[in-house]
Amino acid sequence: MKRSPIIGVMGGGQVSEEIADLARDLGRALAREGWIVLSGGRNTGVMAAVSEGAANDNGVVVGILPDKNLEQASPHLTIPIRTGLGDSRNIVNILSSDVVVALPGSAGTLSEIALAIKNDKPLLLLGWKQPPIILHDHETATSLHSIVEVVDRIKELLSAHQGA
Repeated sequence: MKRSPIIGVMGGGQVSEEIADLARDLGRALAREGWIVLSGGRNTGVMAAVSEGAANDNGVVVGILPDKNLEQASPHLTIPIRTGLGDSRNIVNILSSDVVVALPGSAGTLSEIALAIKNDKPLLLLGWKQPPIILHDHETATSLHSIVEVVDRIKELLSAHQGA
């Protein structure tokens, strides 16, 4: 049985309504493609919005939770994974993703971006006014400006990976 691609969406726990709307729309677009959406799983910021968007389009939504309980989990998760790892779960988020999409955030998001680069994961930045870090010489990091561009780039990356 062929596995559906897992698209990790990382971003801030406290974001503007504009970024939350972008994350919600991204979740819908990813679900329409039949891709599994993975996030940090909490019911706040980008995690909540992308989960809601994907769930509203009947997508499969996985949340890698920092806690051992579901108290702060998004109600839109299909599969909540309790870790008890706190911030250390960021490496699980990245290693479990076939492609990582990073929306604006702060220190936690920056750590996930760094982990994606360190682990050679395809990394797409969406919604950043300026890239959060210097990405030259990292072939798999791309700054994009629309959800359509993100979906098209994910298709290219997945196609290239299947052909490898």
